[in-house]
Amino acid sequence: MNSVSDFIETADIETSSEDYARRFSGAVGAWFLKIQEDATVRMLSDYPGASVLDVGGGHGQLAGALIQRGNRVTVVGSADVCKARLETFISEGRCDFKAGNLLALPYPDRAFDVVISYRLLAHVIQWTQLIRELTRVAREAVVIDYPSIRSFNWVAAQFFGLKKRIEGNTRPFACFKEADLVKLCETLAFARVDRYPEFFLPMVIHRLVQQPALSAAAEALFRYLRITSLLGSPVIVKFRREHASQ
Repeated sequence: MNSVSDFIETADIETSSEDYARRFSGAVGAWFLKIQEDATVRMLSDYPGASVLDVGGGHGQLAGALIQRGNRVTVVGSADVCKARLETFISEGRCDFKAGNLLALPYPDRAFDVVISYRLLAHVIQWTQLIRELTRVAREAVVIDYPSIRSFNWVAAQFFGLKKRIEGNTRPFACFKEADLVKLCETLAFARVDRYPEFFLPMVIHRLVQQPALSAAAEALFRYLRITSLLGSPVIVKFRREHASQ
């Protein structure tokens, strides 16, 4: 048996919990999720009615929006407990859920039109294997998010204690150079075709201020000045399979 299949990544158990969902409660949380949703829907606009696999998506942050736009959504989590926030969709037959190894997804090659994975990459150990699996089961495209090392995240470790006091249930995470992700995906025949850095200011600042209108105005200014495109995080990035029709 492949040693990879013996290694279990379970980071999505926490992100699928009600405790994690409270981080996105209230007006500021709704604003965070709306920005993420709008960027994702735009990136998937080329694939109306596509089948979508959401890896580690038990948090349910995108399932509803994708279902509403006509996508056939399947969520895979590392344990059955990860489906709790999706129960309504599942019981209504609007979403499928399967528990399985995130590093050895229980699907054949190119089983889904699009594969997405949010709130996961930064918390797994074998991230290169995760990306290999995402690209393996994607027929057309892969969309992921990641915290950029070229942002305020580079000082996150030094201020983690303060961040935890403000947010209450945060946890350490790994930051990435986008060039490393692009290089890996290129070896897997996937090219970067779109990207959307979400915020220039750290999300913890917006949570502390609790003024979504003020936050939106500030972020709009940074985006207009093209600061966000250079130093924004987290980044949503889309990779498309090269010669996908073949």
